[in-house]
Amino acid sequence: MGKPHVVVLGSNFAGLGAAQKIREFAKDTVDITVIDRKPYLLFVPNIPYEVFENRNPMLSLHMPVVDALHEDNIRFIQGEVKALDPDAQIVEYVPTERVGAAVEKIHYDYVVVAIGARLAYDKIEGFAEYGHTVSDTFYGEKLRLFLQNEYKGGPVAVGSARFHQGTMTKDLVPTAEAACEGPPVEVMLSFGHWLQSRGLGGPEKITVFTPAEIIAEDAGVGIVNALLGIASSMGYHYMNNTKDIKRITKDGIEFENGQSLEAELKIIFPDWQAHDFMRGLPISDDQGFVLTDMTTRNPKYRNVFACGDAAAVTVPKLGILAHMGAETVGKQIAMDMGRMSPEKANVPMHFIVNCIGDMGGNQAFAINSDTWYGGTKSSLKMGHIPFLMKMQYKEMFFRTKGKVPDWGIPAADFLIQKLS
Repeated sequence: MGKPHVVVLGSNFAGLGAAQKIREFAKDTVDITVIDRKPYLLFVPNIPYEVFENRNPMLSLHMPVVDALHEDNIRFIQGEVKALDPDAQIVEYVPTERVGAAVEKIHYDYVVVAIGARLAYDKIEGFAEYGHTVSDTFYGEKLRLFLQNEYKGGPVAVGSARFHQGTMTKDLVPTAEAACEGPPVEVMLSFGHWLQSRGLGGPEKITVFTPAEIIAEDAGVGIVNALLGIASSMGYHYMNNTKDIKRITKDGIEFENGQSLEAELKIIFPDWQAHDFMRGLPISDDQGFVLTDMTTRNPKYRNVFACGDAAAVTVPKLGILAHMGAETVGKQIAMDMGRMSPEKANVPMHFIVNCIGDMGGNQAFAINSDTWYGGTKSSLKMGHIPFLMKMQYKEMFFRTKGKVPDWGIPAADFLIQKLS
């Protein structure tokens, strides 16, 4: 009889991390296959920095994953997942190396859904014609070229569409109106510096908006009020309770609450949606995100796990939470294989918002807070040290092929707290 087969869907932060942690903790007791439509990891957090430095982000933010997985004896399949049958324990996918491939099927004993979310730009009227964003290297390069060749120095709007979170995890995590608002705050601050450095004005040209009562609500009210106070003193404008984006036009943005905003440049962060094939499955919530407990297991199908943006409990859709989920998946499967004790494996995740955002001029802000989840930790630091930590994390991640040492994030937090 062969070893249990673990199939991991996705190979970005959550999927790559889960596969590596399963191998680290479960050793050679399982066979592991990773399926993703692309053979590289997209390092999303540094796209704004590359864009505002006038560099094509595609040249530096794609990390190959095939070699990284091969080093751990993990098979990689380049394919787009089309269906998941939790009763038959079958995943259907279409190989994506060349157009026209037939549907393939693969059986699993365990499946880890780490396939991320669908960014619903196509649901925003006018985005294709008039919108910009920094969520991948295509859109990042499109924005870079617009800034260099077309932007006339007019008003700028930065903000989020409404996030439609599922309703079946309210006892585990709070409800958010936006999927992740660290990036809008980062883009607002770094773009203000970009304008100043080019003699095009400054923060007074920028309005940041949110569908929620307060922007970046997951950071905690105290931190948000501090950030907003600093931003206001610098000249930035702020709109809240926009409810959602109704449409984007050549001249600006119209919101669901009836307000509008004039803007030449509209930098938008969309609704995070579950992939279509996940909707209606017995493992999914009412929006298609995978239901789990705080140890990443589905309550009904105990061989189904989820981490990263595909998991219903991952709110906001934040990198540190993907990292936590990946490690917890590895511990759970190692426990099933007899390689880790239940006492060590069954520790539920306690989420924390840990976010570093570029502010331009080699400065950054660092947020470390769990108050949104009922904790007491609340820290906001600004300066050159957080910026260095953000840049060094990317270098360490690529150098270690995703295997950042366990001391990496705690060490960065320590240096930020002591030196900022």
